[in-house]
Amino acid sequence: MNLEPHQIEVIGYCAAFLTTIAFLPQAIQSWRTRDLSGVSLGMYSLFAAGVGLWLIYGLIIEKWPLILANALTFALALSILLLKLRHTSKHRK
Repeated sequence: MNLEPHQIEVIGYCAAFLTTIAFLPQAIQSWRTRDLSGVSLGMYSLFAAGVGLWLIYGLIIEKWPLILANALTFALALSILLLKLRHTSKHRK
């Protein structure tokens, strides 16, 4: 498969958009309902750390699809993780 560099970038941006937008429903539902009982603290902790590393990697290699997607995904995952941590600590008291 012979693709031009701009075609490869378009694929990267499409992948970045789709994987990032996939987190919006969970984030919106979590913010609205504050019901995080189905959210795994371990999974979101590992996921947020992984996305943070992908963001650092994107910054190092200066690839905007990686940077933009992972910055937004990191923010969404971190917001859900923080809500989960707050929810977990309230129920322990």
